[in-house]
Amino acid sequence: MTNAKEKKSGLGMFGGVYTPSILTILGVIMYLRFGWVVGNAGLLGTLAIVTLANVITFLTALSICAIATDKVVRVGGAYYMISRSLGLETGGAVGIPLYFAQAFSVALYTIGFAESVVRVFPNLSQLYVALIVTVLVGILAITSASIAIKAQYFIMAAIALSLISFFFGKPMAEAGDIAMWGSTAETPIPFWTVFAVFFPAVTGIMSGVNMSGDLKDPIKSIPFGTLAAVATGYLIYMIIPLFLFQRGNTASLINDPLVMQKISLWAPAILLGVWGATLSSAIGSILGAPRVLQALARDGVLPSWLGFLGSGSGRDDEPRIGTIVTLGVAIAAVCIGDLNLIAPVLTMFFLTTYFVLNVSAGIETFLQSPSFRPTFRVHWALSLLGALGCLGVMFLINAIATIVAALIVLCIYIWLQRRELETAWGDVRRGLWMALISKAIYQVLGTDDSKNWRPHILVLSGTPRKRWSLIELADTFSHNRALMTVASILPAGSRDAGQQVKLETTIRDYISKRGIRALVRVSTAEEPFTGAMNLIETYGLGDLIPNTILLGASESPERLEPYCNLIKNIHIAERNVVIFRENPELVFGKRRRIDIWWGGVQTNGGLMLMLAYLLRTDIEWRNAQIYLKLVVHDEAGAQAARQNLEDLITTSRIKAEPIVIVAGDRPFDQILHESSTHADLVFLGMARPTEHPDFFHYYTTLQERMQRLPSTVFVLAAPNYAFAEVIGSNRNST
Repeated sequence: MTNAKEKKSGLGMFGGVYTPSILTILGVIMYLRFGWVVGNAGLLGTLAIVTLANVITFLTALSICAIATDKVVRVGGAYYMISRSLGLETGGAVGIPLYFAQAFSVALYTIGFAESVVRVFPNLSQLYVALIVTVLVGILAITSASIAIKAQYFIMAAIALSLISFFFGKPMAEAGDIAMWGSTAETPIPFWTVFAVFFPAVTGIMSGVNMSGDLKDPIKSIPFGTLAAVATGYLIYMIIPLFLFQRGNTASLINDPLVMQKISLWAPAILLGVWGATLSSAIGSILGAPRVLQALARDGVLPSWLGFLGSGSGRDDEPRIGTIVTLGVAIAAVCIGDLNLIAPVLTMFFLTTYFVLNVSAGIETFLQSPSFRPTFRVHWALSLLGALGCLGVMFLINAIATIVAALIVLCIYIWLQRRELETAWGDVRRGLWMALISKAIYQVLGTDDSKNWRPHILVLSGTPRKRWSLIELADTFSHNRALMTVASILPAGSRDAGQQVKLETTIRDYISKRGIRALVRVSTAEEPFTGAMNLIETYGLGDLIPNTILLGASESPERLEPYCNLIKNIHIAERNVVIFRENPELVFGKRRRIDIWWGGVQTNGGLMLMLAYLLRTDIEWRNAQIYLKLVVHDEAGAQAARQNLEDLITTSRIKAEPIVIVAGDRPFDQILHESSTHADLVFLGMARPTEHPDFFHYYTTLQERMQRLPSTVFVLAAPNYAFAEVIGSNRNST
């Protein structure tokens, strides 16, 4: 059943797309600046400028046609297209500035109209004329979009009359001194400067797209109407320079903005054309801007207290409230009067919209997504070329304004992203990430690269709320630059497949709201340790599997034996084992001191040093000091041991403080307690299970050794992995 808000007024291709587009293209630049362009660039230079500018516009129009024929373009035009392709954040970041650009454009056009009227009737006030015309244009738009479109037919007739008068005109005195390329003036204007002045003349293709919500059949009307307007504009802009070249002279073309009057059959017709061009552009803007505002409000991009702007009125769902708001913005801009400073930035917002539309179409086509099936197909290279053309023109017109516009768009994007807006539609971003993931996975298959090693962590956390410190520790190791998976093993039969998916979503939302980004996996098993090992053996994608398993320390007597068997099996599977024994009273303490008990880089030392380094790069641990501690039997070996540690620290480029402790008659347990009591986190290596036939007894003794000490990380490095290369050292310290 069709929603009332989505009913169309029945505007066709000619009235709804072609007319507003061609009237915006044939605007004030054609009447007031085209002679200046010919006088400064010459005939061939002008034809080159017109062709290059229209190529960029044509490529953008092709991208618009591709998107418009793939999906029904509803209210919002360009905003709707971008938000449904690149996501709500990108659509909103472009749509909000686009709305204000169109709203302020109403003021720009009415002020331009007032300036031309005051030249003919100098007794009138420019401000009052501009205000009266702005209000009248607003009333026309509020009354009905179809009436406004009909009013544009009369304006089109005035423009057509002015062009006929121009084509049947007469040459000026001293005509024919215009150069074929460049200018004969004493101070010629650079080619790209002239191009920058002309280019806004061909940027009217969005006027029809913005009326998408009022079209009877936008999928057919937008492509044909837009391309027809581009072709018509190009033809007229290629013909006018020929007449100016034959009938004008360089001085008049450069110095007289209304030079077309002097070579026309009936001079007042040109003035009617100027007035018609400014009024049509103002009408096009005040019709388009409220519809963008309406779409932004309906999608929830605007704050909730502005939701009333999404309402529509009448059978045609016209945004009358949005039009009143836009009229208020335009009147305020008219009262300010001087918009010269912000006008370049507004132009940048239009070009930014064209740029993003090209990018949207290019990505959709390049990814060959099964859901992207436009009836009007365009090669992705053409869309990319259009995007590059828009970007280049933006910098040519005004580099500073380009940067300002980009910063504004970026700030809005970040604001929308932090609001975590939810949408009921997918967008191209997921397809883009999937394509990149597939490429990346195939690239990383094969042997390990020690130079770029990072821990790919599987956290066997159980319920995250109960063991949050375990997840927090894993996050400090990964820093969102490595993969991290939070896993829970539930009793068999406690959840069906659908409930597991819902639980995964709940856990993912919980950890995401606490600022941690991780994958989540929930599985069931008859016995938790068997389920954990099954998950370790099966979880991953090809060679992309977790290389580090993070566990919480188990001290439950009835669970110790299967727990120790799990550690053995993980080691046999050649994964790193990291066990976190938390001191519940201290947890991570003040995060200022990390003790590493060194046993040699070729055993667990290399992995411990790398994990401590990653830990200290976390913002909460940035002020922590790493102490690298080594126990020797007597003073004879202390000096050599210290030198080895200092060399290790130098070659590994990891800031640490070497400490060599002479044991004498003291056992290691006593030294450990005396030296690390005031640490915030202790790293201690574990013996390989193959070296201890009674590993259960070994682990029990290890747990007893750490009683009353700060939180401790036990590390068991995977066999046959060169962690000496990971930390940049091949020295085996004793």
